[in-house]
Amino acid sequence: MDKFMNSPWFVRIVSLALAALLFTSINLQPESSKGQLGFNTPGKTYTATIQNVPVEIDYDQENLVVTGAPRTVDVTLKGAKPLVVSAKNRGDLRVYIDLSDPDLSLGQKNVRLKVRDMNEKLTAKINPEIATVTIQERVTQEFSVDPEFNRSLLEDGYVADQPRVNPKTVKITGAKDVIERISYVKAIVELNRGITDTVQQKAKVQALDRDLNKLDVLIDPEAVTVSVQVSIPAKKVPIVAVQTGTPADGLKIKEISVEPKEVTLYGKESVLQKISEVRLPVSVGNIEGDAEFELPLNLPDNVHKMSRDTATIKVRTEKESPKDNDMDEQENQEDQENQKDQEVVAQTKTFHDLTIQTVGNADDTAVTFISPPSGRTSITLTGDPENLKKITGSDIQLSVNVNRFEEGKHDATIQVKAPSNVKWELPLEQATVSITKKNSEHRGSIDNI
Repeated sequence: MDKFMNSPWFVRIVSLALAALLFTSINLQPESSKGQLGFNTPGKTYTATIQNVPVEIDYDQENLVVTGAPRTVDVTLKGAKPLVVSAKNRGDLRVYIDLSDPDLSLGQKNVRLKVRDMNEKLTAKINPEIATVTIQERVTQEFSVDPEFNRSLLEDGYVADQPRVNPKTVKITGAKDVIERISYVKAIVELNRGITDTVQQKAKVQALDRDLNKLDVLIDPEAVTVSVQVSIPAKKVPIVAVQTGTPADGLKIKEISVEPKEVTLYGKESVLQKISEVRLPVSVGNIEGDAEFELPLNLPDNVHKMSRDTATIKVRTEKESPKDNDMDEQENQEDQENQKDQEVVAQTKTFHDLTIQTVGNADDTAVTFISPPSGRTSITLTGDPENLKKITGSDIQLSVNVNRFEEGKHDATIQVKAPSNVKWELPLEQATVSITKKNSEHRGSIDNI
């Protein structure tokens, strides 16, 4: 047996049998119409479809832009099964559009798609066979970048300055007619709700048309750094100790002092504007002599936070004499009479048609008042008649600060500067303004590449 297996003829016979078996496995296929098996002879055509084959475009990429070509196509191959199966399994089929002719004219054209470097024994059918493409001049233009973020994501009470961007300009390359459609170049910062700190992060640049549709262009650089300074308005106000209750018999409160004398409040400007002090009730009912203690400060309504939560109270006392009682009663009576006199003599005076000035608007922006439409309003002053007589319209200044506003519609708190010896009241606390660019068109030098 060993002698037989070592024979050259044995090796030849086994090799022939294996070759025949391999040939049969490749060419044997079911006869779908008869339900039988048969051989796919070399002369019989085999068909297979390859889907989503990428399309290449041969053209002058330095000077032209081609649009409209399909990204992928389906290719049906026909030929001998071994060749078709091999081409399909390799996955290197290449479909292309030939626009390499240097004399090619600009405009819209119908072009035929072709298969690159295909075996000549195979035939291919491409779907679609014809593509309609547009050939245009390739141009580059420089645009200013407009940074944006959603201000509603700020924590309540916080404000943000106008976003800053670096670099301020980008170069955009594309078809000439697409470049001419660019109306906005924006870098929008994606943030989460509850912003309390200054933001600095990368933002992708987008070129948009007048309807805010994204345009297919190349942007260099693709992303820019956007910085947004976030803060919360602050105001220092005095802490006023207010005595409550009465001390023990025979004891008189000589002085109540508070330390520190001021506290910083943080919150919306419209809220802080109405607050002139923080009152701290000090109960003296249990005071038996000089004392020093700490009391919590009450956070005013709608204020976000304070610089401190407590204040130190110092109470100085002295023994009370009968004469002091009589003097205190007399002083209380005089205070009540003075208060009544003030209530009687207080009068009001209204100034109409005062102009609201705008503060902080950039040179390239225009501010239009929506409410009040004319940018004018009235103010009513309350105080002593003699003081009111001396006040004229020029003593009162109304303004709105728009330096933190972007393009669009915004509500701004009306700031008031008036004499300190009167109280004032506005018919509306906020004005509605519209911010627009004076020249919304982006300009730049066009360079043919």
